[in-house]
Amino acid sequence: GKSTVSTNLALGLKAQGARVGLLDADLYGPSIPTMLGLQGQRPKIQDIHGQPKITPLEAHGIYTMSIGFIIEPEQAVVLRGPRLSGVIKQFINDTVWPPLDYLIVDLPPGTGDIQLTLVQTVPVTGAVLVTTPQEVALADAVKAMNMFFLPNINIPVLGVVENMSWFTPAELPDNKYYIFGQGGGEALAKASKSTVLGQVPLVQGIREAGDGGRPAVLDENNKVSREAFMTVAQNVVRQVAVRNETMDPTQMVNVQS
Repeated sequence: GKSTVSTNLALGLKAQGARVGLLDADLYGPSIPTMLGLQGQRPKIQDIHGQPKITPLEAHGIYTMSIGFIIEPEQAVVLRGPRLSGVIKQFINDTVWPPLDYLIVDLPPGTGDIQLTLVQTVPVTGAVLVTTPQEVALADAVKAMNMFFLPNINIPVLGVVENMSWFTPAELPDNKYYIFGQGGGEALAKASKSTVLGQVPLVQGIREAGDGGRPAVLDENNKVSREAFMTVAQNVVRQVAVRNETMDPTQMVNVQS
């Protein structure tokens, strides 16, 4: 659920008046075009001082870039390390992003080339870890956490979002069924010495909203889902402010292969 959380977080920040960009760095499984209703659209290229630059697309008031805007939906992305790194660098350095308060980067799972390229290309303010409550998902999230904590990377963890925390059927909005267990978000927050930024329930409307190109945080009729994502966004704003007040600015990482 990282893409669902990233998209709704970006739109939740926009709803609070921030200028927001959303970079889809999951090159193997780009889902941001679908979630923002931008399937089939292509970014424009403009000439800036003799250099071709990419113009990000806009949806619901946020700016976004994804490899899904460049390839066909059914096309497999077959890229090795240097090519993966080149695409991420282009999305950051060769894209004409407008002035932004936040650039949310939706990362793929794991701790590979894309993650390393990101921290080598820009100073990352902080990481938001996304997990579901069960033990298997928690084990994967811990690996990502440990990458950010490596001495030569040292990216602060802003907090944890626990996705699919419980199932709530639409006809029984007050009922909670803990299908995936409980406690995963709290355990990851404790391990990362951070905080739980929010718990997002497993609600059919969140899936339908993402598939329909109008994410749940935009639906004021879907009160449970919208409030869950707005809580996450508000807590991210708070934790970024705390991080900036208590820590030095992040430096770009010099990773030796």
